Amino acid sequence: MTKIETEIELTEVRFYRASEKPYGAFSNLYRREIEFEGEKFATSEHAYQAGKARKPEVRKWLMEAPSPALLAMAAHGLYVWDINPDWSKIKFDRMKRVLQAKFSQHEDLKQLLLSTGTARLVESATVDNAVNRLWGEVNGVGKNKLGELLMEVRAELAGTEAPTTIKGKEEPKVPPKSRAVQPNSTASNAGRSRRRSAAEPISA
Repeated sequence: MTKIETEIELTEVRFYRASEKPYGAFSNLYRREIEFEGEKFATSEHAYQAGKARKPEVRKWLMEAPSPALLAMAAHGLYVWDINPDWSKIKFDRMKRVLQAKFSQHEDLKQLLLSTGTARLVESATVDNAVNRLWGEVNGVGKNKLGELLMEVRAELAGTEAPTTIKGKEEPKVPPKSRAVQPNSTASNAGRSRRRSAAEPISA
């Protein structure tokens, strides 16, 4: 990495697979336990999808999926009569509250999110379908709802940071600017995307 590259402030951060560093932690499939609505969940994907099922037995079946990716796939395949009838009205609010829990309960994840400064956050999927184009983008096309909600949570967390004192005056603490070029740049993403598995969907 050149000196010039290290001094470039990020304007956009793209993420997708939970295993990618450092921004894979923004994925809902990232394995980090959170507490939500008085219950502990293995990942934010679990906390989110727990609200989708209409019947307790279907919810239990979803929560017992062997991996977050398989949980997401199972939730996407539910029959209409197994889905909470209000799901389309509440899912975005639920996702935001899940993200608030995730990034407020883990200091390292909070600092990672704040480190992106004002960069645009984008879940950059590789499989073109309606779910991926709702929560992220595919080839630059999509609503990127997950990215938007992450940016909202980031702004809220930045506003709650304790002020620092400079020369006797209190100044609001500003999230640190990221000085590193994101690892999954356009060039490296092209090669990596061919190796990505289609079995890592995002939430619907």
